[in-house]
Amino acid sequence: MPAAAARVVLVTGVSRFLGARVANTLQADPGIERVIGVDTVPPATSLGRTEFVRVDIRTPGIAKIIASAEVDTVVHLHLVTSATVPRAKVKELNVIGTMQLLAACQRSPDMRKLVVRSSAAVYGSSPMDPAVFSERDEPVEAPTSGYAKDAVEVEGYVRGLQRRRSDLTVSVLRFANFLGPGVDSPFTRYLSMPVVPTVLGFDPRLQFVHEDDGVEVLRRMTVENHPGCYNVAGDGVMLLSQALRRAGRPYVPVPAPSFSVFGDMGRRFAGMSGFSPELQRWLTYGRAVDTTGLVRELAWWPKYSSEAAFADYVTARGWGRGVPLPLADRLAAVLRRG
Repeated sequence: MPAAAARVVLVTGVSRFLGARVANTLQADPGIERVIGVDTVPPATSLGRTEFVRVDIRTPGIAKIIASAEVDTVVHLHLVTSATVPRAKVKELNVIGTMQLLAACQRSPDMRKLVVRSSAAVYGSSPMDPAVFSERDEPVEAPTSGYAKDAVEVEGYVRGLQRRRSDLTVSVLRFANFLGPGVDSPFTRYLSMPVVPTVLGFDPRLQFVHEDDGVEVLRRMTVENHPGCYNVAGDGVMLLSQALRRAGRPYVPVPAPSFSVFGDMGRRFAGMSGFSPELQRWLTYGRAVDTTGLVRELAWWPKYSSEAAFADYVTARGWGRGVPLPLADRLAAVLRRG
């Protein structure tokens, strides 16, 4: 029997760019009576008719909200990937927070649907990876640290909830890296470094999903019934070298053992807390996912390819006016002119 239409929707992580956009989109749907947004800090932008509640999903307070508001749909977007938040806190927010949230969902008789933001990082990044990962594929080298490992654990807890509440419609979305004018992520901060390091001898394939397409997928999963696990990404891939050239960013290839040293530069100039192991592996080996399952299920195609999503981000930043040579070549040219 198909699940009932979403009536009271709770969105976690509503003070972040994705949560705020999803809440604003859902509140415009006439079939949804209430949208409740929760986070640990107030939102920086207006949420319209979305009701904001300040609560930490690691606490029992989240269960009280779900019960008292008779929430029937939860959109869980609170997967923290920030490079500026201490790792121990990120782990608690991602894993312990999800455990508390899912326990509250399990106990609620009103719950009908759960939509979970996961990450394509669950597939890891390895030199032995397949050309593309489908949802049925297991990682060649499973993530052992960072938000990628958190996402693996989150998906495990979601599967546990499905076994205990088989009546729920559960959608798990493995997003490629988000890009767009409103995105602030470890990758966008990496691009913002004064000189962008790359791993000598490697040119990884990268995939992106534009924030507009990501929001539309989340909207569809919330107001329609599409149970299952789906990869979400724009069509095609970009090589890191292509991305840096099109963005006009100065870059320098460095040996792999020295790559992490540049994380200190990121701390000073790009607001990063160094390069996480999963970011380093992604920038070395890359990753590509197959989105056939999502396209078939929704009968829908992303508006932006990976290249178009990157181009929109570059335009918003005012980049791309020049095509740089690798830094070493630029220095050699200067010396020759001197």
